[in-house]
Amino acid sequence: MTQHQRLLIIDFGSQVTQLIARRLRELSIYCEIHPYQKVTDAFLQDFAPKAIIFSGGPDSVTREGSPRPPKSAFTLGVPILGICYGQQVMMQELGGLVESGHGTAEFGRAFVTPTDKSLSILEGWFDAGQEQVWMSHGDHVSRIAPGFEVYGTSPGAPFAITADVARHFYAVQFHPEVHHTPKGAKLYENFVRLAGFTGDWTMASYKDDAIAKIRAQVGDKRVICGLSGGVDSSVAAVLIHEAIGDQLTCVFVDHGLMRLNEADEVVSMFRDNYNIPLIHADEADLFIGALEGVSDPEVKRKTIGKLFIDVFQREANKIEGAVFLAQGTLYPDVIESVSFSGGPSVTIKSHHNVGGLPEKMGLKLVEPLRELFKDEVRALGRELGLPEKFIGRHPFPGPGLAIRCPGEITREKLDILRKADAVYIDQIRKHGLYDEIWQAFVAILPVKTVGVMGDGRTYDYACALRAVTSVDGMTADYYPFSHDFLGETATRIINEVKGINRVTYDITSKPPGTIEWE
Repeated sequence: MTQHQRLLIIDFGSQVTQLIARRLRELSIYCEIHPYQKVTDAFLQDFAPKAIIFSGGPDSVTREGSPRPPKSAFTLGVPILGICYGQQVMMQELGGLVESGHGTAEFGRAFVTPTDKSLSILEGWFDAGQEQVWMSHGDHVSRIAPGFEVYGTSPGAPFAITADVARHFYAVQFHPEVHHTPKGAKLYENFVRLAGFTGDWTMASYKDDAIAKIRAQVGDKRVICGLSGGVDSSVAAVLIHEAIGDQLTCVFVDHGLMRLNEADEVVSMFRDNYNIPLIHADEADLFIGALEGVSDPEVKRKTIGKLFIDVFQREANKIEGAVFLAQGTLYPDVIESVSFSGGPSVTIKSHHNVGGLPEKMGLKLVEPLRELFKDEVRALGRELGLPEKFIGRHPFPGPGLAIRCPGEITREKLDILRKADAVYIDQIRKHGLYDEIWQAFVAILPVKTVGVMGDGRTYDYACALRAVTSVDGMTADYYPFSHDFLGETATRIINEVKGINRVTYDITSKPPGTIEWE
């Protein structure tokens, strides 16, 4: 198997550390994020990074006991890039000084002015003088460490860009990983180039390595894969099938909460196109029966999660000799499962597929996508030959239409929602907008409104259209449809979908909203 050049990201708790990894993966660089507590001297020796990045973080290096990297990181002889808190911890550890307060906090857009343009990681920067960056710091570096020079300043950060060129140590006070730093990607590109990376991380090589790993892990044993119909589990299933053939059986738990004709499309694709053994457990009556009248979103999710486990376990028990359970776990799931502080985190919403299947079933896990981000999964799917129409589909939540139906769930509302959603997506495709949008859907609202159709009075449901643009799903903004498009779509929905007489468009960004309604 290929031994890729590896970059280590030491995480100090930033909300945007994942974005660093995404920027690097886009440059065909293999990298991993690990919390600072895990990165010991022994870990560093074993990981053998070709370069290291220190992430930002919410703590203050002036606080006793605040997070630190191992001192051996500075003696490995590899390039290091410190970002925000990462810059401050680098300065503090190497003999500089960081202070709190004194009116030098910066949050949001700022402009950096160069003091010396010769620094190699700044190639392509400062062509027009200043560069826009994104700042988020309360503390500031008041004295740089010995050996460092200043290469850029901002109004609140006199040492916005510093470097010790002899040791290949670089530090910036801003966040180059976010889109609000327009040339941030170029800075990362320069850093990995000077670190000697050749960009050997490709989906073709990943596919070959993953197949080899699956064969080595599974041997001649049987594998069960929980197929949701989404991109992640589908790509995982096709990859595993390519590795071990008929040793794989997929179980598709059909909860009756999918989009119009979607369950039939999933079954057809796997049975007809890939000849993968598939159990189709049609349990729509069970799920919808348990959900009817339920309005609390957390109860909806937990009800679906429990029933999913029960049905999956029942069907899986029919497969003799199964030793492994395959899941479409992605790298963001892996990262988020590790608590940076070791303490509890706030639950925004629970997820239906976090239900303890392996523990309950006594099966070993096969997770061939656990090193990949969503866009990389799509690239892998293309390598495996999955249809582009399927690979490019918008994300769809595990609980399905249940969380696009605020208030009580009824079969009538689900049927109306399916039809309205189909019209909306058809409109988006007809106007050539589908690939510009991260996610689009209809939510049926828990209210009825008075309307007039023909000469009669109606009293039907209102619905909300939702469409967002996003790079990673962490933040999102609404898609700016034209009024002509919205008017045409509203007319079609009202004319073609019995039960809806009013259409609205949701223009809330994330944050403060979430992408889904529940």
